[in-house]
Amino acid sequence: MNVTFVGLGVMGGAMASNLAAGDVDLTVYNRTKEKAAPLINQGAHLNESLHEAVEDADLVFTMLTGPDAVQETALGDLGFVQSMKPGSLWVDCSTVHPAFTKLCYDSALKEDVRFMDAPVAGTKGPAEQGELVFLLGGEEKDVNEIAPYTSIMGKKAVHVGPVSHGTSLKMVVNLMLATNMAVFTEGMMLGEKLGLEKDFLLDTLPDMPVAAPFLKMKADKLRQDNYDEEFSLKNMHKDLHLASLSGFDHHAALKITNIVKEAFSEANVNGYGDLDFSAIYEYYRSLHNLEK
Repeated sequence: MNVTFVGLGVMGGAMASNLAAGDVDLTVYNRTKEKAAPLINQGAHLNESLHEAVEDADLVFTMLTGPDAVQETALGDLGFVQSMKPGSLWVDCSTVHPAFTKLCYDSALKEDVRFMDAPVAGTKGPAEQGELVFLLGGEEKDVNEIAPYTSIMGKKAVHVGPVSHGTSLKMVVNLMLATNMAVFTEGMMLGEKLGLEKDFLLDTLPDMPVAAPFLKMKADKLRQDNYDEEFSLKNMHKDLHLASLSGFDHHAALKITNIVKEAFSEANVNGYGDLDFSAIYEYYRSLHNLEK
């Protein structure tokens, strides 16, 4: 199959790199073409025209920053869906909300293009190592069609249900990711204020049954004051906003989610947005005047 990958950011670049390394006939497109240089060295073809990049593709993957980017790139007046050939398949790995995913499906259908949602669980490291978990929404035959490619980019693919169900599960996953990080941060703050040592808390709390497993990895970042981006704080804030919109759409009262969203919003506007989302901890330290 001719495969095109659109969006070569932190996640998309790593995913496309794994496809290129897997001998996939791959064309890539990114607004900033410099990001494609490593992929060209791996044998991928760069097309600087978005429409030409997809016109011969049997399968198009997108990994973009959110609904606005997908709208502009795929669905707007200059969007690429209108240039895809009839019967081809668009797989959106971007984190968006379910209502927008349904809009993507309807727009693709009008152009005789198949569509499925395939957001991923995992950050920069798993993306680079090909260990993402794909959360798939779509028809069984389409899930089977993309299986050779998701198996290159990830360690597992979960067919959640029809279109938008992959995105729905992604909303739940990221809601829990963010709230767990925020609760851990507040626990750390209280512990330190009560006189417990930071290193002791980082050694102890992640091994307790009350802690989410991913916090063991984040504890190492907190210990080293290393907030290099794996999944940015500003994107986590965006995802919490999307979860809040989904709650509003479906009359679900997400009280804790909205409180956590505001905490991430404060950290974002105070200059922590481009850091890893675990930097919410560093923001809290600054509020409490705690020494490093």
